[in-house]
Amino acid sequence: MIVTARTLHPGTASGEVIRLTAPLSFWGGTDEVGRIIDAHHPQCGAILAGRILLMESGRGSSSASSVLAEQIRTRTAPAAIILARLDPIIPLGALIAHELYALATPVVVADQYDALPADGLVQVDARPDQATITWSTVSR
Repeated sequence: MIVTARTLHPGTASGEVIRLTAPLSFWGGTDEVGRIIDAHHPQCGAILAGRILLMESGRGSSSASSVLAEQIRTRTAPAAIILARLDPIIPLGALIAHELYALATPVVVADQYDALPADGLVQVDARPDQATITWSTVSR
């Protein structure tokens, strides 16, 4: 399956999906190992590091971009972030990490967010002009 997306920050990544059921702020919402620590988040305790993060949007503070940039630097950030709608704070963190540390974490807004899988392996290829999100379904 393939879904197109709008690139907010370019890069390529693949990994296991984690789909959040509520928005998340990286500032105060995650810890230094990429775990959700927001006690009010429905997925508190989940590890985001190295995974393909799907969420409707970020939540809150502009400081979240600096936290995300630091997680990218320490390699405890999601491998890629797929959003349902535009959020300027999330790609700013990826841009900062790219400029300071030459690390590329793709951030995209999916055209058909609801069609994306809730689990499994996903590939994100975010070029400046367009992004594609691919995965394969396993028949049982």
